[in-house]
Amino acid sequence: MWKRYWENAIEMSGSEVKTLGKAAKDSGVYLSIGVIERDGASGGEMLYCSMLYFSPDGELIGKHRKLKPTGSERLIWGEGDGSTMTVFSTEFGKIGGLICWENYMPLARMAMYGQGVEIYLAPTADSRDTWQATMRHIACEGRCFVLGCNQFVTKEMYPSDLETVEELSDQPDVMCRGGSVIVAPSGEVIAGPLWDEEGILYADLDLDEITKAKIDFDAVGHYARPDIFQLNVNREPQLSITFNPNKNA
Repeated sequence: MWKRYWENAIEMSGSEVKTLGKAAKDSGVYLSIGVIERDGASGGEMLYCSMLYFSPDGELIGKHRKLKPTGSERLIWGEGDGSTMTVFSTEFGKIGGLICWENYMPLARMAMYGQGVEIYLAPTADSRDTWQATMRHIACEGRCFVLGCNQFVTKEMYPSDLETVEELSDQPDVMCRGGSVIVAPSGEVIAGPLWDEEGILYADLDLDEITKAKIDFDAVGHYARPDIFQLNVNREPQLSITFNPNKNA
């Protein structure tokens, strides 16, 4: 399993990133996509669960690395840091998001709200009903649009030579039901959830709804109590090794 992850991981300067950028440019869209990122820049080799962002001109404008791999994911992926807790300003609004169960981390969500996120992306592998409640809660809490994306996967989609701890033959035919959804700042679902099939969700997002929703509640505005609660986000990259300047060089 580790070998397959490693072979399928991509580097930021690799051909896969260029291909994704070209797809965004050809389509004239902002593209966000989940990848397994391989990073050897610090001298070692590490894999991260990452979300890449591309602009309509094909440029890679940024990424987010999952802060805390979940469960057995910790056997594969490293931990991200605050340097990729980012929100990107676009002509469609401020876009950012968190990966899967990071969305259960209250302080991580507050870091997104504090940057004024308006279109909040929440890719996941969680197809439970409780996840739908989380998507609606985040939209209502952050007064933002939430785009929750999940995969629809059947057993037949898995490679026949995949090495697994458990036999695929013991698994149900539908491995993941999906459940992609789009939620308004009011917490109301405006598209989806999409269950048990592949597909694309569409919705028109009126950013004026965010302004209206924040009149009565704003988690980082008039509802914040900085005299009681404060959040300090460390935006510095956390490197295992740093070198001081060599004054004799």
